[in-house]
Amino acid sequence: MTKKFILNADDFGMSQDFNRAVLFGCNDGFLKSASICANGPAFEGAINEILPECQNLGLGIHLNIMEGRALSNFPDITDNLGNFNCGYLGLIRKSKDKEFLNRLEKEFRAQIEKVINIAQVDHIDSHVHTHAIPPIFKLTCKLAKEYGIPYIRTQHEEFYTVPEFKKHLNFKYPLNIVKILLLNHFTKQNKTTALEYGLKTNDYLLGVGYTGMMDSQTVECGLNALDGRDFIAEALIHPCKYLSNKKDSHSVEFGITKDKILQNNIYKAGFEITNYKNIK
Repeated sequence: MTKKFILNADDFGMSQDFNRAVLFGCNDGFLKSASICANGPAFEGAINEILPECQNLGLGIHLNIMEGRALSNFPDITDNLGNFNCGYLGLIRKSKDKEFLNRLEKEFRAQIEKVINIAQVDHIDSHVHTHAIPPIFKLTCKLAKEYGIPYIRTQHEEFYTVPEFKKHLNFKYPLNIVKILLLNHFTKQNKTTALEYGLKTNDYLLGVGYTGMMDSQTVECGLNALDGRDFIAEALIHPCKYLSNKKDSHSVEFGITKDKILQNNIYKAGFEITNYKNIK
């Protein structure tokens, strides 16, 4: 095994703009992996229009209990219209309740089965890292094992900085550091749980410390901060390909997928650019 790098587009199926980013990032760039939201408004388009044009794309399930409508009856964390409305801290608190976990299992099963009944899946992760909460991670492992999904995302991120000073002078960055501390703490327990269920994981994750600020520089600096020879590093991005000339963080993240200089630098650093379905 050599150093493996996976660039993964989260939120596939959330909108046509996300779907277009996957299509162009896969066919015109080096995006080889995406995670689809079963409850996304553009799910059908992702399945019927994008996946047939992206035969080499690795596909994951992006479990989503933070945004959009539930696929099951889940009053604990939804409003009267069935839309999710619970924050992360609320999920941490509720995750200790067995009855809540039983209802969560029904929702996760509904989302997983909606995807695997249509497409081949090689990994599982979640929107806003909700599956990283240890009791929810254990439930996710149980379901991944049952449904034959071999890889589950873990969230250990090494601390690193980029030369662009302004990325650190905002309200996002301190909050993102707190996220890294929390998720790294969860990952120590979750790695053991994944092994108990016979599941494989990535070794490192990029995309937490610079959430909302990801670009080619943050990816390259993050990879350069990693030591070792045999590991899997996954970078999560949320790319959009707009029909207009709109510029925001999502369009910048789409640019990562087509950056030939970054792609060459990743190869020069000794990484194989791949996806979970191609890792033997």
